[in-house]
Amino acid sequence: MHIHQIALLGGTGFVGRHLVNRLARDGHRLKVLTRRRERHRDLLVIPTLRLVEADVHNPAVLRAQLSGCTVVVNLIGILNERGDDGRGFHHAHVELAGKVVAACRELGLRRLLHMSALRASPAGPSHYLRSKGQAEDLVHEAARHGLQVTSFRPSVIFGAGDSFLNRFARLLRWTPLVFPLACPRARFMPVWVNDVVEAMARTLDNPYCHGQRYDLCGPRIYTLQQLVAYTARTIGVRRFIVPLPDFLSKLQAGIFEYVPGKPLSRDNLRSLGIDSVCADGGALAALGITPAPLEAIAPDYLLPSGQRRRYDEFRHRASLAV
Repeated sequence: MHIHQIALLGGTGFVGRHLVNRLARDGHRLKVLTRRRERHRDLLVIPTLRLVEADVHNPAVLRAQLSGCTVVVNLIGILNERGDDGRGFHHAHVELAGKVVAACRELGLRRLLHMSALRASPAGPSHYLRSKGQAEDLVHEAARHGLQVTSFRPSVIFGAGDSFLNRFARLLRWTPLVFPLACPRARFMPVWVNDVVEAMARTLDNPYCHGQRYDLCGPRIYTLQQLVAYTARTIGVRRFIVPLPDFLSKLQAGIFEYVPGKPLSRDNLRSLGIDSVCADGGALAALGITPAPLEAIAPDYLLPSGQRRRYDEFRHRASLAV
């Protein structure tokens, strides 16, 4: 295994924090580029990590920060934008990917790991999926000029610090009695964040992974309604989950788009119109990874510490009884 100097864009986010810890275990030297260094000083406990304040959208700054690195990891992505015209998604996903490729080519930097999304496509139904698909095609097109690219296309990612199950847990706690749910039949194969970052670590030095686009999924398909019901049971709240028909889903998205934090937007709704599932089970098995089931992981971070201890005791007693 080679020890690399790795630059991470988006290294302070949910997946990024898990990835830097995984890469640090292998001894890699890490440079995490961030807009606001002071907000993320907790990452400095990792001895091989440098936290650098930088505007990655500035080509000159990006080139300067990537100089001397042997690998670039681009994890930057947004789930919502201001307005609904696609410009925010294009800026965050496509334009930045182009700047990263240009910097790599100018510096002679050859290895790039790129985070995309399952079902991303330039012909996708939403601005999010279209821009993710355009960015993915852009970086793989650069392989014709010597860039060694591997992209990762996960279904929804869960784990400690996620913005998926944790968001539903918060909404369920705040919502009394009835929980109206848009797109209840949307399907996912949630994948554990530790499995995602393990896949990225395993492909880093493997030449057979160059040019590959890996679909990453967990072991089971769930509808959105099943996931919300599971979250409610896990955190111990009783809510009557009301599946909304399409016209009420659109109405809810139109309203929630103006709620702080955008719990649901019209573009989210368009993304939910296409199932986020792997047709062949995904690539984790091919990488030697057995995907973790959601039920084995989620209670450990959804439950408060006291409830979690009681859950662990119950789980232990249940295992002894088998």
